[in-house]
Amino acid sequence: MSAVASARYKGVFPVVPTTFSQAGALDLESQKRCVDFMIDAGSTGLCILANFSEQFVLSDAERETLTKTILEHVKGRVPVIVTTTHFSTDVTIARSVQAQQWGASMVMVMPPYHGATFRVPEAQIYEYFARLSDALNIPIMIQDAPVSGTPLSVPFLVRMAQEIKQVSYFKIETPGAASKLRELIRIGGAAIEGPWDGEEAITLLPDLDAGATGAMTGGGFPDGIRKIVDAYAAGRREEAVALYQQWLPLINYENRQGGILTAKALMKEGGVIACEAGRHPFPPMHPDTRSGLIETAKRLDPLVLRWGK
Repeated sequence: MSAVASARYKGVFPVVPTTFSQAGALDLESQKRCVDFMIDAGSTGLCILANFSEQFVLSDAERETLTKTILEHVKGRVPVIVTTTHFSTDVTIARSVQAQQWGASMVMVMPPYHGATFRVPEAQIYEYFARLSDALNIPIMIQDAPVSGTPLSVPFLVRMAQEIKQVSYFKIETPGAASKLRELIRIGGAAIEGPWDGEEAITLLPDLDAGATGAMTGGGFPDGIRKIVDAYAAGRREEAVALYQQWLPLINYENRQGGILTAKALMKEGGVIACEAGRHPFPPMHPDTRSGLIETAKRLDPLVLRWGK
């Protein structure tokens, strides 16, 4: 059996948004309701503290609070991936070991970067992931995304997968993601356990055609994404194509219009959470964008608009 066929984790693992009060404090009660909704909506698993979780506005203490609170609340109902990226190797290791101790199933990490210009060569990236692997006994997902500003070639990703024990999952979010996924699977073979799609599912169908077995999307409508992924996994490609076309307008609203605040706007509209605001200085969603988002969602009747009412 191939590594992809026997992968420990497949399916839809949406990113959990971080919920705040209007004043900007963590709202842990809304956070728990958010997680409950996402599980009820069919999420195969969850990812926390990612970029779409506004991880960049959280203090280290808040990260710990959220990791512990969410993992304790999930109670093993679904696997949870914890994002632990930091420029410092030691900080990334400490975050990851703590997440593992509290019950994380996997960590997701970008190559080390800071701001627009601080990068390190491939030798240091390799050492970064090798040292992280040595400290863990759970899988590492490498997030290959433009935000890091770090080109990761397919041969380099394959080399890390083959030589670094825990490096076995890859979330590909670069331009031409399907081509990169296809090449990663072709060259990496058994070392590539989890070729995954990202970018809020805007390229989901081509990525599934390329061999992606996981999708890390936004958190507002896992039920819609599950329909597409489940149909495809069952060999019903034409059904998956039709479903993708059906849900694509809403996917587009998240990926191209509403962005990070989309899931929270949908959750607030459906009574899941108390406040949809991001944390200052992140700008609010334009009212016209929000109106178009809700109108588009209502045509599809996702669970998020009904769960809390």
